[in-house]
Amino acid sequence: MKIVNFTVDGQRRLGFLVDDKIVDPLATKIGARSENSALLADTSSFIRSGAAGREVANAIVGSGEGRHSLGDVRLTSPILPSTILCSGSNYRAHNAEKVGAPISGKEPEFFVMTSDCVVGPDEPIVYDPELTQKLDCETELAIVIGREGRHIPVEKALDYVFGYTVANDVTARDRQVRQSPEGFTWYEVGRGKAFDSSSPLGPSIVTADEIGDPQTLMLRTRINGELRQSSPTSDMIWTCADLIHFFSINFTLRPGMVILTGTPAGTAWSTDAELGGKWQGQEGLVAATRYCLPGDVIENEIDRIGVLRNEVVHI
Repeated sequence: MKIVNFTVDGQRRLGFLVDDKIVDPLATKIGARSENSALLADTSSFIRSGAAGREVANAIVGSGEGRHSLGDVRLTSPILPSTILCSGSNYRAHNAEKVGAPISGKEPEFFVMTSDCVVGPDEPIVYDPELTQKLDCETELAIVIGREGRHIPVEKALDYVFGYTVANDVTARDRQVRQSPEGFTWYEVGRGKAFDSSSPLGPSIVTADEIGDPQTLMLRTRINGELRQSSPTSDMIWTCADLIHFFSINFTLRPGMVILTGTPAGTAWSTDAELGGKWQGQEGLVAATRYCLPGDVIENEIDRIGVLRNEVVHI
């Protein structure tokens, strides 16, 4: 099942994507029933409803009612998570192309974003020159948590997943990468990662049963049509299950939380010698000649989930 959010008549709604149609559950007889409407109020409510909500959703999809053509609505982010838990430096090839901090590749790099960072498909990524002159974009697999848990064992971690979506971890590199006069490098991920429009999500959440093993997916990034990143999720240092276990030590993971799992090689950072970039080269990839600027179109793609498209615009 593919979960989307969309606006119709100025209202944000939960929907289900079926082929090229969006099923609007609240516009169906089944979804309008009082006992069902609360389960379908938004994505987080639907996730929390568990098996009962899925049963209602399957009945709604099977009814044939409440269809919208994709061209008649505007997709938004499929979820507005209260908490986005993020892991940096989690791909082997990406670690090889950049200057490393002391913990790079040794343990997951941990930072947090909130729903204030989130935008959806075709919504603008803001270029604010007072914040950054080095705006970078990168594709990441995002895990959407489906069950509450703490200290979750690795071998059971994927049982806590509701689904997966595409994320663009937009980064202010000149805020993130800090270097001392002596050559010591550290990362300031607060200002470098958390700001308006730094976390585009979408276009849909694909439920875990349709994905299967999340370590068998391909990620791609295209900027103005140029292929900048292309990598399997098998290049992760810590798997999705590892990261769920890791973050559940700090937090009780709750339905609707999102975990970002890192990005592969091919970022603009890799060609920035000033910040310690070390472009490795990869067949088929186009090396960046600059960071992102207004007018650039970013396409983040993950197999079996879809393409997240956003344009960079000046503030």
